Amino acid sequence: MPRHTITSAVSPARPFHRPDSHSSLHCGAISLEVVAKKYGTPLYVYSADQIVERLQMFHSALAGRDHLVCYAVKANSSLAILKLLADHGAGFDIVSGGELDRVLAAAPEAANRVVFSGVGKTAAEIDQALTANILEFNVESEGELELLAARAAKLKRKTRFALRVNPDVFAETHPYISTGLREHKFGIDIKRAATLYASVKGNRWLEPHGISVHIGSQIRSAEPFGSALERVHKLVRQLRRDGIDLCSIDAGGGLGIDYHGGHSDPAARVAGYAAAINSALNGFEGRLLLEPGRFLVAQAGALVTRVLNVKQNGRKTFVIADAAMNDLIRPALYQAHHEIVPVRLRPGRARTVDIVGPVCESGDFFARDRKLAPVEPGDLLALLDAGAYGMAQASNYNSRLRPAEVLVEGKRARLIKRRETMADLLATEIV
Repeated sequence: MPRHTITSAVSPARPFHRPDSHSSLHCGAISLEVVAKKYGTPLYVYSADQIVERLQMFHSALAGRDHLVCYAVKANSSLAILKLLADHGAGFDIVSGGELDRVLAAAPEAANRVVFSGVGKTAAEIDQALTANILEFNVESEGELELLAARAAKLKRKTRFALRVNPDVFAETHPYISTGLREHKFGIDIKRAATLYASVKGNRWLEPHGISVHIGSQIRSAEPFGSALERVHKLVRQLRRDGIDLCSIDAGGGLGIDYHGGHSDPAARVAGYAAAINSALNGFEGRLLLEPGRFLVAQAGALVTRVLNVKQNGRKTFVIADAAMNDLIRPALYQAHHEIVPVRLRPGRARTVDIVGPVCESGDFFARDRKLAPVEPGDLLALLDAGAYGMAQASNYNSRLRPAEVLVEGKRARLIKRRETMADLLATEIV
């Protein structure tokens, strides 16, 4: 693994900072030492102010176009975060019936701002979404379109749908989160789409409402988005000539962040992304749907963990923390990089360490051969940029209790999810 040097947590892309060189790391106005003392560790801490700020970046960049930002619930499905986004006008992109339940629990009034994506929708999930009267189904196969037609007819509910087309556009990202090529399981071959739209033309229960595309996640360049939408717009124009006039184009999500602590400008990145989309969709007067997830919440969150031990093993130094791969699996699953900083700095030289958890797996690590400022048992560390796919992918492996979650709003920090208890874990089991 390459060696990385710890950089300052202070960055315009993050809400985590030190008021001065002698202070502990803060989220907004709140010290992470204070919340860790009150709520324990491991602990997820999120900035509500940054989440709202990121949402507003999309609204500002697309001010001249009819649009709806549908937050990708899979990134972080905390009810408090869903409500926060709904209160500021966001819609939601869901991929399961459970995520729909979460949206309805947090913001029932937002049901008509929900789009339902995903390659394996069940009949029960389709019925659930039909009953809720969601905005649109993003259909990913011919078989799913047939199932949607049958369920809509059964429930006598006319429903709006978009075909998710696969534009065969390469996005330079991790292969596990690339979705826009022919060999991926997602979407319908763009060359088949016109035939499928025509096949339901006259079906009283299906309304061809839009077209959808999603090429992957953690994409740092605007160019692939523009390329994909140029192909989609071409298809929309062809469909209009064929008498099928679509009302919306769903551009998907996937806009990436800088996990390595650079001082990139998030607003400029959104502006570049919006410019690529607007150029590709020049002349389209319908509604633009977007599905950002990571970009809205990742850098707003940190996982706070306490050092249990500092262990020397031959030439290796291990910093053992009370958080583990079950709390944040991205480094083990994707070899993902997260900046890791002491909450309170100690004097002394940085040293090269492995930062690991207590789970009984060699894959239980957060960083290998990483430069870290001096730490001692009892110190706190913050794993930054953990607001997306952190708690959402957390598990109870090794019968470990998942972390609590705290949301910082202005000068107030509030608990939005209590720490699990062993009674919670055992409640569903039968001996």
